[in-house]
Amino acid sequence: MSELRSVASPCTNVCQLDQRTGWCIGCRRTMDEISRWPHANDDERRAILARLPERRP
Repeated sequence: MSELRSVASPCTNVCQLDQRTGWCIGCRRTMDEISRWPHANDDERRAILARLPERRP
């Protein structure tokens, strides 16, 4: 049985990596963060989300 998670993905369906930063230009996550997201628990997801504001231009 899968665990329900309440932290929504920040994905904006603009999936393209910025070659300079390595962040998605839509959600600002790294490829590692994007690939870990489906398997991350809510605490891990919140930690990823906490890093995103400092990545805004």
